[in-house]
Amino acid sequence: MSDTGMFDVIVQKLVKLAGSNVIAVTVATALIATIAHLDGTTATTVLITIPAMYPVYKKMNVDPKILLCLTGACMGVMNLLPWGGPVARAATVLTMDANELWHILLPIQILGLVCNIAVAVLLGMWAVKKGAGQGKGEILAFDEKARQEEDVLRRPKLLIFNLLLTAVLLAILSSGIITSYVAFLLALSIALAVNYPDLKLQDKLVKKHAPAALLISATLFSAGAMVGIFDGTGMLTEMANVIISIIPSFLGRFLHIIFGILALPLGLCMGTDAYFYGIMPLVIEVGSTYGIAPLSTAIAMIIGKNLALMVSPLVPATYLAIGLTNTELKDHMKFSIPIYWAVSICMLIIAVIIGVVPLM
Repeated sequence: MSDTGMFDVIVQKLVKLAGSNVIAVTVATALIATIAHLDGTTATTVLITIPAMYPVYKKMNVDPKILLCLTGACMGVMNLLPWGGPVARAATVLTMDANELWHILLPIQILGLVCNIAVAVLLGMWAVKKGAGQGKGEILAFDEKARQEEDVLRRPKLLIFNLLLTAVLLAILSSGIITSYVAFLLALSIALAVNYPDLKLQDKLVKKHAPAALLISATLFSAGAMVGIFDGTGMLTEMANVIISIIPSFLGRFLHIIFGILALPLGLCMGTDAYFYGIMPLVIEVGSTYGIAPLSTAIAMIIGKNLALMVSPLVPATYLAIGLTNTELKDHMKFSIPIYWAVSICMLIIAVIIGVVPLM
């Protein structure tokens, strides 16, 4: 869908609607990043959102750290989709279907998106106080050669078809009528046949996107084996016993909440696989001794980890994003981490209030 230019049309409309209003620009950024991350790919979201909005930010003298912050926040919340890596990994640990887990997470995700819009408004107001506004910055030149190469794959005449296909796919995934992988395979086949009937071009596009799909598949297979070995050999139980001996008994029943709050800093320090296949099974095992359901622990730990996505030095897309905006990683982290942590804690509180994550 990104290749066909479907997201480009949405981006252009939102940028046009935002006009010269700084707050509208920051809100448009949040909406663009949210829509762009429907495919669950961090690099794609960065390459759709930042090149489209960065010239607007420079023209209006808005701090590019706001652009990075909003892009990362929306990516983190949207990464709760079932085809995103974290939810698929957590589902593997819980031995349940990723789509089923997403249905439980959906209310938290929706409220998280509302939080992101609120953050966009507040950051827009802050930018105005710092002197941002129409005509106060500089105008950047576009790379025409790169634009021409992308235009070859664009299918503007099929925009309505592609939008409908995407909407139907999302509806099927939300309803759970069929499993997610079957829905995606069918949608991919239809999209390729209609947009790119040339078999050679189809082959080229499949090869272009295959590495990311194969990497996730290999990771999930390997993780399933590792978790099985940890569980079957008793290693997990022994490690859990060590942690139980350290944790004060009066805090044991709140273990999932504690790790939910610490999920973001933990997510910064370790990779996705180490977090979901190393730390999460261990915390679930310890929590179960205090009567905490594995699902409650997993949900609490997923929220914060996802918000750490675009500030983690272990995520390649982080470097791509800061490179596109000429921003230092330390500046981005210093600006964004407190905001991401606040959003993750708000989502955790919401999860407790609506009963998705019981307090004890």
